[in-house]
Amino acid sequence: MGKRSNLLVLFLLFWSALHAQTDTTLLGIDDFLSVVKRNHPLVKQADVILKAADANQLAARGNFDPQFYYEFRNKFYGDQNYYQLGNGGFKVPTWYGIELKGGLEQNNGQFLNPENKVPENGLWYAQISVPLLQGLVIDERRAILKQATLFKGLSFFDQINTINEILYKAGKTYWDWHLAYTNMLVLQNAVAISSERFEAIKRSALFGDRPFIDTVEAIIQLQDRLVNAQQAVLDYQTKSLLLSNFLWAENNTPIELSDKTVPLPYSSTYSGAAALFNNVSSMDSLVNNHPSLKVYDFKLQQLSIEQRLKREKLKPKLNINYNPLFQSSDNPTYFNNYKFGVTVGMSLLLRKERGELQLTKAKIGTLVFETTNKRNELLNKIKASVNEFGNYGRQIDIFTLNVGNYRNLWQSEKKLFDSGESSLFMINQRELSYINAQIKLNELVNKHKKAALDAENAFGQLYKIY
Repeated sequence: MGKRSNLLVLFLLFWSALHAQTDTTLLGIDDFLSVVKRNHPLVKQADVILKAADANQLAARGNFDPQFYYEFRNKFYGDQNYYQLGNGGFKVPTWYGIELKGGLEQNNGQFLNPENKVPENGLWYAQISVPLLQGLVIDERRAILKQATLFKGLSFFDQINTINEILYKAGKTYWDWHLAYTNMLVLQNAVAISSERFEAIKRSALFGDRPFIDTVEAIIQLQDRLVNAQQAVLDYQTKSLLLSNFLWAENNTPIELSDKTVPLPYSSTYSGAAALFNNVSSMDSLVNNHPSLKVYDFKLQQLSIEQRLKREKLKPKLNINYNPLFQSSDNPTYFNNYKFGVTVGMSLLLRKERGELQLTKAKIGTLVFETTNKRNELLNKIKASVNEFGNYGRQIDIFTLNVGNYRNLWQSEKKLFDSGESSLFMINQRELSYINAQIKLNELVNKHKKAALDAENAFGQLYKIY
């Protein structure tokens, strides 16, 4: 009786550890992934990256901001004012490389350079600088702004890829948790059946209807299933903790999954098969618009801008400057005075420019190959995941019937056992086959759900679905 009492205590402790599943909260994958998408820190970090791209674009636009300038120089030596030079105004860069400038020059002194002599009230001037060769089509400022604009688009798709990856990992963890829960229920039920049988055999043995040796075999069965069920509880608790890693409140506080929170039944968790296979019909279009490939597209466009800039630098520099001059007075008058200048320059060998251009072309070639390879990988991944989804669906249809047959065999054997026409060994074997079949069916359904998640992720659509 001591061993049996210990077993009973262990059994009661086991059931108390499972917590009665009353007033439970059902958590489906849609609700779970919606919470992950809304509150997970890495998703919020992706938002910060997008804001950084906005800041980068704003900084690039700053290269076209109007600028105020003022320069003052004075030389005073031996009680004599040699010169005072003052020059200030505004400079406005424009999109087409033309730079506009206007200001006032005021100079005086006993030893003023004749070149710097201006009217007493100063000299107003304007200036227009035009690049006729290098810098006419594109220059550094335009290239930086264009690349910053593309970087914003690239960051947007990087953000989508980050969200997809987080949702994918979270979805996988959810289905692992779901499988652990369903298997735990199967093994809990097996413990309940074995416990009920053990009590019935013990009563029969006490009345002399069965040999006491049957109670030994029955208690061995119960002990085995009790250990398996306890391991299933431990596995479920571990998977629950892993699932909690993805649960966060809006104030960046981690959430621990409640003991009374359980997954929705399998039949209620996914209805997207039709949508999934509808996507297959437009597979090429979806692949071409995949967020991962869009990242490559933006990188390629950035390199194309860089290539245009490198080609522009092969041209010689030819800039002209025209400065009309005005006398400073209450009514400024144009005196048909001006300054005019030409700047010419060119590297004789162009080794630096040609080398940089060749390097950019090599980067573009490498990226084109990477894009082609990535597209092929995505296409094959989509086909594989869709094939797995359909294959597991067909296996489930077949094995569901198989589980029903195992159940019928077990129930038939149970009737024979109850009528004394079967042995404890035979009913245990039938029961064990039925339990294993249920667990295998759970695993097939779980693989089916994961295959659907794989396909949604392969299509790059997780961020839209949840």
